[in-house]
Amino acid sequence: MNIVGIKLGNPVLEYATDFNSRAEFFWSHGLISDATFNMFTTVCNYSRYVSEYNRDSVSSLCSKVMGLVSKETSRFVDKYDVTLDVCISSVLSQSKIISPQPQQANEMIDVCVDDKVTNYLNRRDVQEALHAKLVGVRKWDVCSNVLDYDVLNLEVPTLPVVGSLIKAGVRVLIYSGDQDSVIPLTGSRTLVQKLGRQLGLNTTVPYRVWFEGQQRPESLQWSD
Repeated sequence: MNIVGIKLGNPVLEYATDFNSRAEFFWSHGLISDATFNMFTTVCNYSRYVSEYNRDSVSSLCSKVMGLVSKETSRFVDKYDVTLDVCISSVLSQSKIISPQPQQANEMIDVCVDDKVTNYLNRRDVQEALHAKLVGVRKWDVCSNVLDYDVLNLEVPTLPVVGSLIKAGVRVLIYSGDQDSVIPLTGSRTLVQKLGRQLGLNTTVPYRVWFEGQQRPESLQWSD
């Protein structure tokens, strides 16, 4: 297979940088107080909390800080798009994998209709068209318990892998939505700049606005 290019959306490129950018994102979007932001950056940052959580050794300090963060952001904020109404189902199942913070769903609140993508991909005619077969499971889901997620792999940096692909001639597009708090734009932006400097790349297309339908993204292009 000759790979011409790859796209990475809101990727975990470097554990500490990506995860710890969450505090600034929450604060800059008015989701946490100044006091909580200070604790979230000095007492227990998010990468430390997740690392402790994944090893079943959450300290009392981190538990206190994350309790404050969780209380102020609330379960009514969709961590994947903080400007939208929260949609319980696929969002929660994804959050359990990459964002193990307290998050409960109130069944009395009709926050969204059934997840359309999940329902669509579970239609027999769609699965036949995609030549997809369910093996060992009754239905397709966003994050299935059938798969074994090694959460400690989150701490393995992938930025060097991206760099090696670029040096091999593979074009890479890294993009991040500015409403996603799980892997915030600020972390991705910082790491793209870092990788560009490490590889000695130059900016070929300056930072600019472009339109995709009604959306207004920004972009910056590098090359050697």
